[in-house]
Amino acid sequence: MDRKNILIVFTGGTFSMMIDEKTGGAVPRYSGEELLKKIPEAEKLANITCHDFGKYPGPHMTPELMFKLSGTIKHLIKNGNYSGVIVTHGTDTLEETAYLLDLTIKTEIPIVLIGSMKNSSEPDWDGPGNLLDAIQICMDESCRNLGVLVCLNGEINAASEVTKTYTDEIDTFHSLDFGALGLVKNGKVIINRPPYKLETIETEKIITNVDMLTVYAGMNEKFFRFSADSGAEGIVVEALGVGNVPPAAFEGIKYVVEKNIPVVLVSRCPAGETLDIYGYPGAGKWLHSIGVIFAEYLNGQKARIKLMLALGKTKDYNELKNIFEG
Repeated sequence: MDRKNILIVFTGGTFSMMIDEKTGGAVPRYSGEELLKKIPEAEKLANITCHDFGKYPGPHMTPELMFKLSGTIKHLIKNGNYSGVIVTHGTDTLEETAYLLDLTIKTEIPIVLIGSMKNSSEPDWDGPGNLLDAIQICMDESCRNLGVLVCLNGEINAASEVTKTYTDEIDTFHSLDFGALGLVKNGKVIINRPPYKLETIETEKIITNVDMLTVYAGMNEKFFRFSADSGAEGIVVEALGVGNVPPAAFEGIKYVVEKNIPVVLVSRCPAGETLDIYGYPGAGKWLHSIGVIFAEYLNGQKARIKLMLALGKTKDYNELKNIFEG
């Protein structure tokens, strides 16, 4: 069989880290080429092309950097004959980058984001295993046309569905609403289902001035007013339950909507859909009636990524509503 060509884009994260003697903490250290030398099995499986995007810890990744990464990958795959792309990334913001790439890159080949919960100084460093699994995904025909994927600990998840569920466990990335797409076991890829939804937002820019507010018991309108008055171009609200807020918070959201600032609603619950099934003051029906947009199964961080891209495409309310609810 012909050896396949795989592009690996290194962005940093714990995957690239080692323990710093001065601080005693893990810090970015290795380039892509240096990491590949630590994982010689990778180049036995495929022809590897390495691209160093940066050495960013997960919390240092910004939406601007994510959007730049998207453009870099689109350029590289346009000018190369690759069977798949692997992106190494810090796990803290991995799901946000993965979803942004999913919404902005339209390609048949697999794009797989991986990370590492252990750094290279630890004996149980999980980075090499995740990289080898991702190579198998890129070489497997059943993984084409599935959008951007996330693979850690052998579990394959859709970028639009996956979230980090545990602070420091190896088995941390899961799709709480729909379950995994498949798995990699002993070098074999098994795909059980396609993603719930695949979509692309075609935009040449991203509007990053989007706030996110989490609703809590007794919340009033203060933070909503501040966000609107300080120039936010969109707000994502993590509401209670299926999509409800306290009456005073509702007044704050109404203030935002009346300023023609789009408000997108998700639930602060880790799983489940937002619905307008309650009719008491501050409930979903009240929110929907004033123009709040509901975001189905998306969590807050993903809805914010989507709203930033949607605003880069259009400021028209009906178009924005269709992007989320259509």
